[in-house]
Amino acid sequence: MDFFEKTGPMAIGSRLRMLTDIITKDASAIYALYGIDFKPKWFPVFYVLADEQPKSVTVIAKEIGQSHPSVSTIVKEMMAKGLLAEVDNKMDRRCSLIGLSSEGKKVAQELIVLLRDVDRAIRQVADESRHDLWAAIAEWERLLAQKSILSRVEDVKSEREQSEVEIVSFREEYSEAFFRLNKEWIERYWELEEHDIEVLENPDGIIEDGGYIFVALYDGQAVGVCSLSRMDPSTGYDFELAKLAVDPKIQRKHIGLRLCEAALEKARELGAENIFLESNTRLKPAIALYRKLGFKELPEFHPAYARGDIQMELKLN
Repeated sequence: MDFFEKTGPMAIGSRLRMLTDIITKDASAIYALYGIDFKPKWFPVFYVLADEQPKSVTVIAKEIGQSHPSVSTIVKEMMAKGLLAEVDNKMDRRCSLIGLSSEGKKVAQELIVLLRDVDRAIRQVADESRHDLWAAIAEWERLLAQKSILSRVEDVKSEREQSEVEIVSFREEYSEAFFRLNKEWIERYWELEEHDIEVLENPDGIIEDGGYIFVALYDGQAVGVCSLSRMDPSTGYDFELAKLAVDPKIQRKHIGLRLCEAALEKARELGAENIFLESNTRLKPAIALYRKLGFKELPEFHPAYARGDIQMELKLN
């Protein structure tokens, strides 16, 4: 089986390079066939100057879609070959203009017949083909300009890894992870408070009080936790979304979002109406996540933790 049949579209870069090599090899031979000493890579620069309007390297690079250093190198090669020459820029002497030399204009005339013949030959290939390659290339360029292959691979990778994350209910075996993950993120910015230790050392207490703890598993390991803690009815809230912690080594899997969504789904199942949370504005990704979920900042603030500087609520109905 052909290599590209085995790999499929994922080897598009290699296949395009191979096609480019075939075309470039033929192009060099075609110039030789017509007795013209010319390199294929010079053609874009030569073409935009063929109207005999001098241009700066910057303008040429922009017109042909190549980098300034690349065009600068090509211009130097063509000047050394005698095809291009600097032109006096009376409008701005700080900016050099490049134009065709007398030799370059002579070559331009010689290329007219060659280009007509090449155009006819290329059209023959297009007519024999079942697909419009030129239109397809333009479409791919447009699509990749909107979203690169790198970005698309990042999204596919993230989707796959998210599918490998499992959200489960708390079991005793996850007690160590519940303590460790929360301790790690708190001590990254602050110190553990007495109330932290009370809750983290006794996760069963959350469940015994009518709450729930959710654990994110990735590759069989607990990498994230979140609690839905029952609140006193006198507060006006049914539950507090709390103790959200995710292993910082696990990136781009939206584990925090998955945990929060699981907790809020459980709250809805139980008929809860109002959810409360307390956090710190220093935790910008977390605050952005809560806002994405619909939490609104409370105008009055009564912190339960020294590090708390924002309290939020979510109305489920």
